[in-house]
Amino acid sequence: MQGLVVKLAETPEERSDCREVRRRVFILEQGIAEDEEYDDLDAMAVHAVALVHGRAVGTGRLVQDGHDVARIGRMAVDEAVRRHGVGGEVLALLERVARAEGYPSVHLHAQTYVQKFYAAQGYEPAGDLFVEAGIEHVLMTKQL
Repeated sequence: MQGLVVKLAETPEERSDCREVRRRVFILEQGIAEDEEYDDLDAMAVHAVALVHGRAVGTGRLVQDGHDVARIGRMAVDEAVRRHGVGGEVLALLERVARAEGYPSVHLHAQTYVQKFYAAQGYEPAGDLFVEAGIEHVLMTKQL
């Protein structure tokens, strides 16, 4: 996508941009309660932000989830730019960070409607369907 920059959110403004994308996608679009969307893991997570011509349009985060496993989550892309490679670029950046930090694998909780997206990125289902924040998900993993 022309004008796309994906980077780690390192400043307070960039982290605020990530939060705003999540508000638009998860709270406003999907109806997830604000107190479910924002949690204590945000403070310790590595956040990625996707910008198109300087405007935040996508985000995701990486957290330690066990001794040797990292979890990618809160992947959100504005509806207007979905299916243009934004999510794939955010995911790739977070995977590179996990690999650099020495994690042999990553996992994520995929909403079932985007399971094919994650499968195309090399993720495999690793369990039964479950409901999180009122939405059906599946655990998916990828070896790095």
